Amino acid sequence: MIAPATKALAATPGRIPVAVLFAVHGAINGSFATRIPWIRDRLDLDPGALGLALLAPALGALVAMPPAGALVHRRDGRTVTGVLLAAMAVAVLGPVLAPSYALLWLALLVFGALAGAADVAMNTQAVALEERAGRPLMSGLHGAWSLGGMAGSLTGVAAAHADVDARVHLALVATLLLAVTGVVARKTPRGVDRSEGPHLAWPSRPVLIIGLVGFGAVFAEGACADWSAIYLRDVVDAGPATAAAAYTAFAAAMALGRLRGDRVVARAGPVATVRGGGALAAAGALTVVVASTPPVAIAGFALVGLGIATVVPLAFAAGGRAVPHAGQGIAAVATVAYGAGLAAPGIVGAIASAASLPAAFAIVATLCVAFAAGAGALRTSRAGSRTGSAA
Repeated sequence: MIAPATKALAATPGRIPVAVLFAVHGAINGSFATRIPWIRDRLDLDPGALGLALLAPALGALVAMPPAGALVHRRDGRTVTGVLLAAMAVAVLGPVLAPSYALLWLALLVFGALAGAADVAMNTQAVALEERAGRPLMSGLHGAWSLGGMAGSLTGVAAAHADVDARVHLALVATLLLAVTGVVARKTPRGVDRSEGPHLAWPSRPVLIIGLVGFGAVFAEGACADWSAIYLRDVVDAGPATAAAAYTAFAAAMALGRLRGDRVVARAGPVATVRGGGALAAAGALTVVVASTPPVAIAGFALVGLGIATVVPLAFAAGGRAVPHAGQGIAAVATVAYGAGLAAPGIVGAIASAASLPAAFAIVATLCVAFAAGAGALRTSRAGSRTGSAA
């Protein structure tokens, strides 16, 4: 399983450095997520205040993504990506150093903005790399992000278990990842078109539709991430450890799907891959809806993770090829798609309050069918590109 993937990785110049940068981004996010309870306890935040504070990173990302697309277009993509990732690594210290709620909110806003901008920059690098290779690479690169996130979360869990101060833990993480970024960023391809064009542009209709395809997948991801453990506790009467396994199964299945996804895309193409993934994710969500035992519900969440695994990577790749300047297309798709990260928790909670959690996941199944139906929007190519779609 691993050897062929490693061989393919080495066969594409520049892919390993870009994959490492994806993993760095994931590791920063994973490390931070594990220390949110420490921040809550330090500032004595109630659930409402914490929830409001955790909106700040998403808002920061949504604001920063469009100008990041323009920045990558106007400047050398290699330098922009390295600088933004380095700044993100430093900014992760802001929330754990914040002495008050107001400063916490500001620190989270800055962290989210840098994370979103770095996300656009590294995905633009990935699109350029795909075009050079002439074959799908995006899913595997997002798989590297997932592996980095899992590694960061595991180190964070170990640090929390050992009662290591979050400021010390994240300072060590930031130092290590800064060093890695400094070494690796110089080895990535420059890879973006810096010809003249608009600094910011309203996304075209095709790009908006691509973003809505990504929106459906991100909504399903947010619903599973935020509600899977609660679903198992409240609906199928699972214990705490079993309930926690639901998200683990979802995340592991998504990571596996991304790592193997490029081969599927190479054989079936992006449109068929997203359609099949949407059908699989919808089947998983419906399995969750009808589940009466924890194993069945956990299997359903795993199917959702596997089904949506390649959708966001393929949406980014299609957005980058749908317009002359990849960074702007990716920024537009990311802004629309990641809006689901803001919407999903509240919508699922509202439906659960008005009806039930199974009813909410029936809506998730419907969205999975919807993004599968819109998969034809991913059949795009860059104007003037000789290679067209990487698939």
